[in-house]
Amino acid sequence: MAASALSKVRAAGILTPGERVLALVSGGRDSTCLVDVLVSILGAAHVAALHVNYGLRGAESDGDEDYVRELCATLGVRLDVHRAAQPPGSGNLQAWARDVRYARAIELLHPGASIATGHTQSDLAETVIHRLASSPGRRALGGIPAREGRLIRPLLTLTREETRSHCEARGLSWREDSSNADPRFARSRIRREVMPALEAVHPDAERNIVATADLLRAEGEVLDEVVATALAGRDRISLERLAELPRALARLVLIRLAEDAAEALLPAIGSRLDEVLALGRRGGSASIDVGRGVQVVVEYGVLRFARHSTTHAPEGERALALPGTLRFGDWMLTAVLGSPTVASAPDPDLTATFDADTLGTLSVRAWRVGDRMQPAGRTSTRALSDLFTDRRIPRAERAAIPLLISGEEIVWVPGVASAERFQPQTSTNRLAVLRAQRA
Repeated sequence: MAASALSKVRAAGILTPGERVLALVSGGRDSTCLVDVLVSILGAAHVAALHVNYGLRGAESDGDEDYVRELCATLGVRLDVHRAAQPPGSGNLQAWARDVRYARAIELLHPGASIATGHTQSDLAETVIHRLASSPGRRALGGIPAREGRLIRPLLTLTREETRSHCEARGLSWREDSSNADPRFARSRIRREVMPALEAVHPDAERNIVATADLLRAEGEVLDEVVATALAGRDRISLERLAELPRALARLVLIRLAEDAAEALLPAIGSRLDEVLALGRRGGSASIDVGRGVQVVVEYGVLRFARHSTTHAPEGERALALPGTLRFGDWMLTAVLGSPTVASAPDPDLTATFDADTLGTLSVRAWRVGDRMQPAGRTSTRALSDLFTDRRIPRAERAAIPLLISGEEIVWVPGVASAERFQPQTSTNRLAVLRAQRA
């Protein structure tokens, strides 16, 4: 079975020969399988590991740390152990732990290297079920990608049972996290109650959910590009042109324009297509309130969406030298050449690294309705309004966030996303480090 797991991971094509990888290792079954698979495929010299001891389970947490130290010593993998500070007294504990883990990983990461997690096919299916219950629209059903910028998930083709079989075949033990059974966490309830119920309906429920997510994600990227082509970069469309489109595409165009204006998800606007088209028959100007502070406005046959902004964005576009600094509204932006350090990057969301030779001349401006970018790890563009929503950026703050631009392309939106085309590669000669700080 170990050979089967290795062959599946190799066949997925996520790992590149010679690639350097930092594995996030909790000591559980999946992360134990992950680090062993990485060493088997890439070699121990190309693999490092990070273990975070959150100290939330007392002696059990310390036992996890001891196990990971022993595992990495056996496999010949360099290990960094990070002891987290006391968690906040309120808020999402799992989100806090995730932020601590990824912040430390980014601090340790070498240019061109990737961060690897032990997410499996089973995790992907549970994610889809969770989003189906908590988020509307097709975007919620795309699951989690195997590669997302510098983050990779090599085990997505393996089930949780296959990681168990791999560890057993390789003579590897693992640790069981008692909090995984805590019913306070939605993920635990889905794993222990929802998934078994679905598998009782059909034994291939997990596999079918994953296959559907893969199809929806691929088809969603195609649909996004079709809509972008129909709009041709504009934030409006003539009603005549909208009426000529196939109805399904017309609905998607309407949703895209509405959500770009609202900076929030508004999938229900698609059902009002006929009502919107009827506005044009009145002649002159007409409007309809569609919620979220947004109106659809028709002016002499041209449709657009409008909303009242509560934030005044800095005006114009200004150059940022490399190296150099720039004050932009409430933000101070810095661009330097070199490598980030722990001291200089207290907030990894506000520090980004790029291949300096691909950047060209940098400028800074505020968000505009219709802005799109290709986030790291994706093969197609996304509306910046969607990315703001994904990161839960309050609508009142979005217009004041600086956008770093190279030519006509968005390079980086601090705290939101960085662009795929400018990411450091193993062949990168000069590293540009961009930092953002609220003044």
